[in-house]
Amino acid sequence: MTVEFSYDRPQVIQALRYHFITRREIRLLMILVNVFAIFSAVLFYFRKATPMAFLLSSLLWLVLMASFWFFLPYSVYRKERTFRDRFRATLEDQHFFITNGVGGRSWAWREFSSYLETPNFFHLYFDSRSFFLLPKSAFVEPESLLKARALLRENIKKQ
Repeated sequence: MTVEFSYDRPQVIQALRYHFITRREIRLLMILVNVFAIFSAVLFYFRKATPMAFLLSSLLWLVLMASFWFFLPYSVYRKERTFRDRFRATLEDQHFFITNGVGGRSWAWREFSSYLETPNFFHLYFDSRSFFLLPKSAFVEPESLLKARALLRENIKKQ
């Protein structure tokens, strides 16, 4: 099955947010900072912490959430030229092929460590940090999307 696609900026930004939020270390950091912020709010309420300490913990929370929600996805999008190209992808039983105006590449399915399905994309992971985004919008017919989902499910373990 062959599909052609280009990336839509808002959808890619949202996909990058999914990527960052699903990382175990980032989730753990966010949980710890949220617990710290709640703990500092409780201490401030019972007058065990100064207003400056509460303000600094709130600022830390705000900066961390803004970095994962805005700064990281937008900086990755801006740096990667890949998101501005037009691609042709071919999904076969044994391989995944991708080509653009410059060249192409193919991967055997075993080279992917896992995949993640989000509302707009299939995230095909090589390892925990490098991945390829395959837009669901590229599959024009619902049957082709179902076939692609089944092919990914058969050949790559789900994250």
